[in-house]
Amino acid sequence: MAAKIKKGDNVVVLTGKDKGKSGEVLRVIPTEDRAVVRGVNVARKHQKQTASEQGGIVAKELSIHLSNIAWRTPRTASRLALASR
Repeated sequence: MAAKIKKGDNVVVLTGKDKGKSGEVLRVIPTEDRAVVRGVNVARKHQKQTASEQGGIVAKELSIHLSNIAWRTPRTASRLALASR
């Protein structure tokens, strides 16, 4: 499936624990039909300390399936149908 959602698009989440949240697409993974959205599907990971980085609990955005997001219009802050873009 060719992804119509691109990096930099503003999207809104349609389903799941983050339903209703919106954010910017940071990365699209077309082979898996997934995208990483800023501030959505955030997990906390325990990071071990290394020589270059400090250890601790780090928040990281995980990917979300493309079928669970839709474009967000900046003017009305509502979602758009994919065919109308």
